[in-house]
Amino acid sequence: MLDRMIRAAKLDPSLYEEVEADTASMPQATGVVLLAAVAGGIGTIGEAGTPGFVVGTLLSLLGWYIWSFITYIVGTRLLPQPATQADLGQLLRTIGFASAPGVLRVLGVVPGVGQLALVVSALWSLAAMVVAVRQALDYDSTGRAIAVCLIGWLVQVLIIAIPFLVLGMFVAGSGGQVPAA
Repeated sequence: MLDRMIRAAKLDPSLYEEVEADTASMPQATGVVLLAAVAGGIGTIGEAGTPGFVVGTLLSLLGWYIWSFITYIVGTRLLPQPATQADLGQLLRTIGFASAPGVLRVLGVVPGVGQLALVVSALWSLAAMVVAVRQALDYDSTGRAIAVCLIGWLVQVLIIAIPFLVLGMFVAGSGGQVPAA
């Protein structure tokens, strides 16, 4: 798994082809997402504490699934190319490995380096996702893969943000207090 993570972080297209075809790599892809999520939790634990760590880890897993699903729909139904043939599992595996650079988020605890590590890992993961999507969807255009990734990311952010906005309005409407059940 470590070798695959390194190859994913190196943006090696052959790695993404490999995990796309390897249906047995789903546990590894899930492990990569979990490692990146835990690294992110550790990197932000000073700011968010234990509840932020737990919620952040769960949201990372949920975000991976949502982003993969949306990418699958957009990439295979709305913006396919003639050679595009993929299923949700292929996107989950390739996008899972694309989160490998997210392990750098553990450096978020290092004063003076933390914010830079978070930004670098986010941009690096996005670049890995573009490679993953291009390979999984058999695109011959990196621009198309970028468009699919950005659309998927925007929709995912909205889906995850809506419950927080609703909860925020609910709490604000009750004078800052959540009413007892």
